[in-house]
Amino acid sequence: MKKILWSLYLLILIALPIILLFLPSNFFDDGLSLCMSQLLFNMHCMGCGITKAVMHFIHFEFVTAWSYNKLVIVVVPLLAYLWYIELYKCLKALNIINKLKY
Repeated sequence: MKKILWSLYLLILIALPIILLFLPSNFFDDGLSLCMSQLLFNMHCMGCGITKAVMHFIHFEFVTAWSYNKLVIVVVPLLAYLWYIELYKCLKALNIINKLKY
């Protein structure tokens, strides 16, 4: 059962970036904001626009990403690092890493 959950988690880890790359870069540009600061107080916070910025960044639209949120240059490498760590943990739990070493 545990191996099935790890396999499902691995599938999600691999599918999520692929899905985001296939979505158009302006997929999150329109619609209601989910930011509580904007919904309750009509004020922008430090995180406002980061989803849009990341989406434009991964589609190589750096100027647009920068215009949505300047922290994108910190957030994208951090997200990539965290994704790599989770992927490594998952592969190690499934014993795939050990098989590749030998």
